[in-house]
Amino acid sequence: MKRESRRNFLAAAGGLAAAAALPSIATAQSTRTPPNNMPEVIRRLVGSAQINKGKVKLGLPPLVENGHMVPLTVSVESPMTEAAHVKAIHVFTEKNPLPEVASFHLGARAGRARVATRIRLADTQTVVAIAELSDGSFWSDSTHVIVTLAACLEEL
Repeated sequence: MKRESRRNFLAAAGGLAAAAALPSIATAQSTRTPPNNMPEVIRRLVGSAQINKGKVKLGLPPLVENGHMVPLTVSVESPMTEAAHVKAIHVFTEKNPLPEVASFHLGARAGRARVATRIRLADTQTVVAIAELSDGSFWSDSTHVIVTLAACLEEL
């Protein structure tokens, strides 16, 4: 009887110690992740140019169960001729450890300005796609995604 009560006591004490440590582990993880500087990174990309709304269509599911594999499509209205085409498509996130998720460089020979891939999302956040056109203009679209199981939580 004594041996069983001792085991129960040790199991309960171990459980309490683990429960007490969990909040400090989560706090330590959040302090290790540097703040995302998405607006600054976007400004470095576009310089002083204005970012216009429209022409870009960002496709993401509004609710994602797993942030490790989120399907993403970006399409841009463009004739994709030598005179007028999409030069690049950039995807940014506001809460991932690194704000620039992907950059796709296109040209007139691409035929159409559409890309599809899967990305990781660290948390519920806004995703922004910016297209750079051959005339030097920038166009964008953004969408808010709710993530139930976050990704990107490991250390950098």
